[in-house]
Amino acid sequence: MGMRVIGGEFRHRKLVYPESNPDIRPTKDRVREAFFSIVGNIENKIFLDLYAGSGSMGIEAISRGVNKSIFVDKSKEALKYIKENISSLKIESKCEVFPLEDLLALELFKEKGYRFDVIYLDPPYEKGKYEEVLSYIFSNRLINKNGLVAVEINRELNIDPIWNKKIKEYHYGDIRLYTFIEE
Repeated sequence: MGMRVIGGEFRHRKLVYPESNPDIRPTKDRVREAFFSIVGNIENKIFLDLYAGSGSMGIEAISRGVNKSIFVDKSKEALKYIKENISSLKIESKCEVFPLEDLLALELFKEKGYRFDVIYLDPPYEKGKYEEVLSYIFSNRLINKNGLVAVEINRELNIDPIWNKKIKEYHYGDIRLYTFIEE
């Protein structure tokens, strides 16, 4: 079984994911569609799919024209599906996969000088360190000017006023999507 890419070059192409693992939960089609509508044109950008799961968000970004998607996940099972999806679409040259925990990956990106145009955070809902990860991203300037950070969560997010970002909140049933713009 699987899901599909919903827009761009690879529209309708199948992606695989482990349906029996609740910690690897693909972003629903309507949330993906809404997110990429919010982001707008992402051609020639750098996309970070943190807690990548099956890789659906980073692959969707490639399908819609980003230069590169960076996938981060600590789960061996998730990494297997990410690599399988990347390979089936033959997009290896536009991908980097990091088998790391969230903050270790962000620390590595800081050391290497990586900066992103779009960052999507979608950890297993009850296990996410949302505020800590967002603070690290913002305080270490891992997002480019006019870049967007999005958080998918199933509850209200505690927003730290020191982040001082343009914030919007969207609701899709039980799912909330927060976006932060780096101005």
